[in-house]
Amino acid sequence: MTHPDPDQLPVLALEGVSKSFGAVRALRGVSLRLYAGEAHALAGENGAGKSTLIKTLAGVHRPDEGTVLLDGEPVVFHGPADARDAGVAVIYQEPTLFPDLSVAENIFMGRQPRRSLGRVDHRAVRTAAAGLFRRLGVDLDPDQAASGLSIADQQLVEIAKALSFDARVLIMDEPTAALTGSEAARLFQVVRTLREQGAAVLFISHRLTEIFALCQRVTTLRDGAWIASEPVEGLAEDDLIRRMVGRDLGELYPERTPGTGEVALSVRRLTREGVFTDVSFEVRAGEIVGLAGLVGAGRSEVARAVFGVDRWDGGDVAVGGRPLKPGSPSMAMAAGLALVPEDRRAHGLVMNLSIERNIGLTGLGKSSRAGLMRRAAERGRAADWAVRLRVTYARLGDLVGTLSGGNQQKVVLAKWLATDPVVLIVDEPTRGIDVGTKAEVHRLLARLAADGVAILMISSDLPEILGMADRVLVMHEGRIAAEIPGAEATEQSVMAAATGVAGRAA
Repeated sequence: MTHPDPDQLPVLALEGVSKSFGAVRALRGVSLRLYAGEAHALAGENGAGKSTLIKTLAGVHRPDEGTVLLDGEPVVFHGPADARDAGVAVIYQEPTLFPDLSVAENIFMGRQPRRSLGRVDHRAVRTAAAGLFRRLGVDLDPDQAASGLSIADQQLVEIAKALSFDARVLIMDEPTAALTGSEAARLFQVVRTLREQGAAVLFISHRLTEIFALCQRVTTLRDGAWIASEPVEGLAEDDLIRRMVGRDLGELYPERTPGTGEVALSVRRLTREGVFTDVSFEVRAGEIVGLAGLVGAGRSEVARAVFGVDRWDGGDVAVGGRPLKPGSPSMAMAAGLALVPEDRRAHGLVMNLSIERNIGLTGLGKSSRAGLMRRAAERGRAADWAVRLRVTYARLGDLVGTLSGGNQQKVVLAKWLATDPVVLIVDEPTRGIDVGTKAEVHRLLARLAADGVAILMISSDLPEILGMADRVLVMHEGRIAAEIPGAEATEQSVMAAATGVAGRAA
């Protein structure tokens, strides 16, 4: 279904909706129509208004102007419970289940069928949960404890819970951000099943390939304003990017000349029992080396060991010829090593501290005198890097948790670039950020390499590896399976090495 029947009423719609928070206009006259049996993508850069729109549909926010329509009739949601009772459910990328309860108990929490004398009918709960999973076409054990579930399975439990409330609209906010390829494929099949059963699905993703593979229509927001709602069929990826960023993006991967400087990072026969074995490689000044491989291959674990977060059992690491000892991040930092971690929220930022404090965390010595912090120095340093990286914020004193994902990533980068690193390790540098910010991060990495910084870039995004890396190291089951010159690397050759296929695909 690409073009909705003109006589069909949307299940849920926004008409001319505006929403402000103080002086910030998060939504400006936005309209959106969701139809039964259709997957509808919501596209836009970080800060475009997607989160505010989702929360408006889910009853968290009430519009300042405009109307929410349910089956063509105006409706006012006084809270999330109202929206849920109307059949609107939001599936977040990180579900919040009760870990000590079973899958079935999580689905029917507070609504369990009862026997006589008020006892919970556990058999009826299990049977109902199993029926929901059959409807979704997935195999999950209703009696399994939620604590043992993967993120992907937790999302399926949330979807089953939504169906138990007779949800007709499912809003999926970046549902594949933490999933493997096979888990994402299973989720896509569930979405297709829901569509066939008549649900309206609103799908939010920064991965444009997912939008084109799964959705029939796409609405684009930019700076809180509606730009277009159109069929995906016949739409070019470049056209969608242009609507999102308001300009021709140009090359997502900048042209650059690989550096040929001295060896900046040397890793020799690095081993951590049961995690990775005999890992050896070098990164030279001015060079970007991509570290590729499937989830679980050991890429992030190698980065953590090199930086000293995790101890290694054997091997050697040296920065600029200076040997590092195992398990000493402070020694790694002193030698000029910096690590931008994969999970910026858990490991890269202190969410209840301000933007300026987060940027200043790696330079406490530079911003202090006699053990006392010089706030002016800290603020000046933070402001300088915020300008250099084009961080969008209201005040430097705002909590970093109030920033969009792309701006949080820039703050993590600013924190580490402020140390003037010799070697920069970036783990999934553009995960969860929009295409415009992604291009900015790529240009930044290219500039750093041009200035002589040695960069080790870990990424699950194969086009990113191929577009940025001068050399590609591919890991498979804890070992370096291949080293491929950037000019010769292809998706086929990298995946062949990553999956352990003998030889290299042409």
